[in-house]
Amino acid sequence: MSSVKKHEFKTEIRQILNLLINSLYSHKEIFLRELISNASDAIDKLKFTSQTDADIIEADTEFKIKIKADTFNNTIEITDNGIGMTYDEVMQNIGTIAKSGTIEFLNSLKQSNNKEAISAEMIGQFGVGFYSAFIVAEKITLITKAAKDQKGVKWESSGDGSYTIEEVEKEKRGTSIILYLKKVDKNEESFTDELTIRRIVKKHSDFIRYPIVMDVEKEEPVKNPVLDQDGKPIEGQTEKVIKEETLNSMKAIWARNKQDVTEEEYTEFYKHIARDWNPPLAKLHFKLEGATEYDALLYIPSKAAADLFQQNKKHGVNLYSRRVFVMEDCEELMPSYFRFIKGVVDAADLNLNISREILQQDFLIKNIRRNLVKKIFELLSSLEKEKFISFYEEFGNALKEGIHTDWENKDKVADLIRYKTTRSEDKLISLKEYVENMKPDQKDIYYITGENLSMLINSPHIEKLKDKDYEVLLMTDPIDEWVVQALTKYDGKPLKSAEKGDIDIENKEEEKETEETTDKTKDYDELFKHIKSELSDKIKDVKASIKLKDSISCLSGDTYDMSAYMEKIMQASGQKMPTAKRVLEINVNHSAFEKINNVYKNNKESDDIKTIIKVLYDLAIISEGGKIDNPSEFNTTVGKLMDYSLQSNK
Repeated sequence: MSSVKKHEFKTEIRQILNLLINSLYSHKEIFLRELISNASDAIDKLKFTSQTDADIIEADTEFKIKIKADTFNNTIEITDNGIGMTYDEVMQNIGTIAKSGTIEFLNSLKQSNNKEAISAEMIGQFGVGFYSAFIVAEKITLITKAAKDQKGVKWESSGDGSYTIEEVEKEKRGTSIILYLKKVDKNEESFTDELTIRRIVKKHSDFIRYPIVMDVEKEEPVKNPVLDQDGKPIEGQTEKVIKEETLNSMKAIWARNKQDVTEEEYTEFYKHIARDWNPPLAKLHFKLEGATEYDALLYIPSKAAADLFQQNKKHGVNLYSRRVFVMEDCEELMPSYFRFIKGVVDAADLNLNISREILQQDFLIKNIRRNLVKKIFELLSSLEKEKFISFYEEFGNALKEGIHTDWENKDKVADLIRYKTTRSEDKLISLKEYVENMKPDQKDIYYITGENLSMLINSPHIEKLKDKDYEVLLMTDPIDEWVVQALTKYDGKPLKSAEKGDIDIENKEEEKETEETTDKTKDYDELFKHIKSELSDKIKDVKASIKLKDSISCLSGDTYDMSAYMEKIMQASGQKMPTAKRVLEINVNHSAFEKINNVYKNNKESDDIKTIIKVLYDLAIISEGGKIDNPSEFNTTVGKLMDYSLQSNK
């Protein structure tokens, strides 16, 4: 028998305890939901493990979750006969929660203005649901025994920054959690009260697939009644008996007719499977019969999980066969860009011992996946505008991943993506709306990528496009760089970068003006060659721009070059990228450029020309949000130019 060892909680665990206790008091009944869900998970894990290790279950096959309430001692105990935990697992999962994402949990709380709502939503999501018990308990004792282990483990804490752990004797596998409840005011409900427990279980855990039982005191006729003088039992003789009663319906909500399920039941089932305090945004419940038979109940959350874009993010769809749990987070049922979908699929003809490797090749699963994806697209397309925008603001970036990962459904994803534009007045519009709003002479769908809207909408690359009132898609998300690589056309219209290559926006009258400008720029050929020579280590060419209207210079790439924003993304991710030389475009119609040319003609080797060339290049870098090599020198140079300009105007 090992001795009792005392440990200190990590700093972030102490912070979580403080937040849960002080911020979630108005939602304190959720502790029972969380502990019951954990117990259900423990039984699920045992049954799943038993598929490859039948001896793990031993003789104890009557799975259940038992609640014991002791009003006299003010305690409540939740017991399961699931897989249990070893000493090391208790240390990892309860003592430190090394894998729970506690740092992310705390960061989410700090970033939220509504501390109460976000913490209630996140507790299950980040694996800290066990700690919600400290909202109501002044001390918690956990006694557990892993299947096949000889010894049990006892963990105990008062939530004061430390806990104790020791090995103990325990007869059967599973886990018991005893809560020593805080005293409550006489006007508050007690969590040892039978009616209170019934209400909470019915509200939050009615759909748990294992019996949630409790010993209930009942009045029943006595077994050996007293007889009257005629030898007949005297009427009304009763005795108090204690009987175990099941509190939850255990109905597989997904297998019921949807007309028989209330919205409240749908919402509570979602909260149970998603561990999400918020109600879902939308749901999809259907049954398919025929060659392929299955039930599906899927939900779109109203809020994105904080780990949505983390590597190895779990998918949210659980797989069952004839109401028997097969696998959680079945990624084979849903493409990665729909990983935010939560729910259940119950396939009657599925082998219970199926592995993930076999699932990838299974024809039935592939068929189910195809139908689920089709149904989700139909659901998203049918959402009313306001609800869809709410969805898109949460999950739009994940959805965009489908453009370059799912070629079969690329067009369907393209129908759903939305962007702000130069004409949308801060509203999101679809590509379909963009095409409908195109000018009669417009051939291409124009877009520009970058870090923020302000920079893009004021970019020199789109000055001529805005002047002609051509709409430009403003793409500010890193994923958009991959979107435009995969989505080269929409509705037959090519997607064209305003930053790369030439843009075909001129009518016959403007073509004539361009020809005149071309003739005019022949006078600048020598200066262009000089600029190219001076900046040979930075640019690959200099040319007259057809994009610029007010700005004097910008940098552009060839059609298939990497954009400036893409270069930044790759560099930020730690990938070493060779600096790509781009083209310096000059607005030859800018009043300053003719003066620059005159200065050059007068003294081709002057320091002034070298300085001006540097300024032209630096201005182009700054206009696209880039960083210039020598900001201090640029500052000094612009100051001198300002002084020179003001002196000239005296």
